[in-house]
Amino acid sequence: MDSQDYSPHPFEPNQDELPPKPKYDFALDRRKFFKITGGGLIVVCVLKDLLSFGNGTPPSEVSSVSAANVESWIHIGEDGTVSVYTGKVEVGQNIRTSLSQIVAEELMVPVLSIKMIMGDTDLVPFDAGTFGSRTTPQMGTQLRKAAAAARQALLDMAAKKWNTTATGLRTENGMVLNVATNEKTNYGSLTKGQKLMITISDNVPVIAAKDWKVAGKSLPKVDQRNFITGKHIYVSDMKLPGMLYGKVLRAPSYGAKLIDADLTQAKNMSGVIVVMDGNFIGVAAPDVKTATKAMQSINAKWEEQKEHPSNANIFDYLVKTSSADASGRNSGTTNGDVERGLAEADFKHAATYNIHYIAHVPLEPRAAVAEWANEKLTVWTGTQRPFGVQEELAETFRLDKKKVRVIMPDTGSGYGGKHSGEAAIEAARLAKEANKPVKIVWSREEEFVWAYFRPGGVIEVNAAVNKDGMINAWKFINYNSGGAGLNTQYKAANKQVAHVRSNSPLRQGSYRGLAATANVFARECHMDDLARLIKMEPLAFRIKNLEDDRLITVLKSAAQKFGWNGLKTKDHGHGIACGFEKGGYVGTCAEIKVNGDKEVKVVRITQSFECGAIINPHHLEQQVMGCIVQALGGALFEAVEFANGKIINSGLSSYRVPRFSDIPKIEIVLIDRKDLPSAGAGEAAIIGIAPAIRNAIVDATGKALNTLPMLPNGILA
Repeated sequence: MDSQDYSPHPFEPNQDELPPKPKYDFALDRRKFFKITGGGLIVVCVLKDLLSFGNGTPPSEVSSVSAANVESWIHIGEDGTVSVYTGKVEVGQNIRTSLSQIVAEELMVPVLSIKMIMGDTDLVPFDAGTFGSRTTPQMGTQLRKAAAAARQALLDMAAKKWNTTATGLRTENGMVLNVATNEKTNYGSLTKGQKLMITISDNVPVIAAKDWKVAGKSLPKVDQRNFITGKHIYVSDMKLPGMLYGKVLRAPSYGAKLIDADLTQAKNMSGVIVVMDGNFIGVAAPDVKTATKAMQSINAKWEEQKEHPSNANIFDYLVKTSSADASGRNSGTTNGDVERGLAEADFKHAATYNIHYIAHVPLEPRAAVAEWANEKLTVWTGTQRPFGVQEELAETFRLDKKKVRVIMPDTGSGYGGKHSGEAAIEAARLAKEANKPVKIVWSREEEFVWAYFRPGGVIEVNAAVNKDGMINAWKFINYNSGGAGLNTQYKAANKQVAHVRSNSPLRQGSYRGLAATANVFARECHMDDLARLIKMEPLAFRIKNLEDDRLITVLKSAAQKFGWNGLKTKDHGHGIACGFEKGGYVGTCAEIKVNGDKEVKVVRITQSFECGAIINPHHLEQQVMGCIVQALGGALFEAVEFANGKIINSGLSSYRVPRFSDIPKIEIVLIDRKDLPSAGAGEAAIIGIAPAIRNAIVDATGKALNTLPMLPNGILA
């Protein structure tokens, strides 16, 4: 297998990220579009170039378009309002703002005149989900083209109205201006009385990034006042007329089987609905207190599994239970002869890196409100995959997907942890029984125990380097944690990388950056160790073995801002790391201080980041900042503790996340490449923190900490 074949394209989903797109297709004809939007101009954005423009002019109208191929659409109404329909959702990454900027730039309208309709399965086209840093490079690109096509269509409409050519017209601030006569007309006047739908092609010309006037600027978050003042309604805030509050009985341990349950007391409580369906037991009541009391009154008998792995023996377990599966996904890359390269090299170094499971800890735990009305199920829930949850609901309740509507209000973060619809299914089951709306809000403990985790893993690295500093062999085997970021960007004459699946004792899934955090940690730690082995400066060693100019640039940029050369302070250590993931390039430097013999304090982080043309510098900086802070937790102290099928640290009092006192001085350098397409930025900036800190600890103490988290008790072991 060629080295380029294993890792997905940076803008494509990783195999581990989500299930494949559901296979269904139905016609969305013009009447359907205009029923949703009303009259005006609709520009439909398709997944593929289904129509050839020929002479460069899009067709003025199409009779129908396949829903399976629609990615988004823009509607310009008779009142001039610009509505954008997309399946992408807002989970705190400010994508509502940056997508609005992209449309405003191409359509030449104020950002505040744009209305984003996101994550409503009845209104927006199918979308696999908001994950993998794909929204900006994929959806942003499509919406740029759609807005550009809309602008050209409006120019053509104005030219026809004034009996002139479009070349003599220009657009500004939602108006078309006739340069020769100084006549003006707004977009709403042009679309009034029209029901026009056009389908765009891939070759629509767009405004170059160097010429941006709206995109590329640090505009405030759209609707920020609603969030600051508390006006925004999260799912956990929602209340519908007659709504009940639900609670679900949880098993005492993973894998426990329900034998019997006495529901008598709960059923006798006034206003309480009780459901026992297979292994599911839930209650709904007029208030949370009554629902909790009803749940506590249920006497259930369970048969628990006798043997469970624990985090005390998890790494041996993951290696021993590993096996290649029939899907072929446990494969990798082999170039040259790794064993021969190891044997012939001047220096060799082998090490094992262990990665603990960690939790997502979203600000808003899972929540859902479900309502059955007119033979249709509507669910409001915080999810990164509205259509994925729609699929789960349709399958669970044996419904046609047209009978299921999922609405995703902007939600309180996800970090890859809200791809599934557990709370939605639970609320829907109770609502069906009660014949009333039901809301379920998971407790913090339920979120810790019953959500999925970032996978734990074991990574074995064996590498060899020659006296001249060139890597001669690179063997890298990842057990369980995943294939994202698996391939090395460093040159190696002989290379073998592989991801091997294991029998995970905990439910695992997507996490910000996926396995790239683990794989980059192991790779960058090993690179530092190789540099020390041959007594070569770590930055120079990396650059010597790199060919990617963008990665070299972020490394040098971070080092320069950090003041890398000549750093040496008593009791302080300095570390460096770099990486690439999903279109983002990151270079990271860290400074730590050792107090006494054991206490380690991160003093300073400098990070350089590049993801092509920057759409909103302030929001990008916030994304990078968020990654850095979140990464501190996984690097230093976050770990799921479990034994006997139970999570031991299932609350924020026992599960350590970064605190204000943990935050070091942070310096962020953003590199704006107007000559390159914009890539996503929500994930790549997390991958360099842990290895940079680890390498700084080695620099200060000589101790190589090869397990994440490195300082679970805050001190050196």
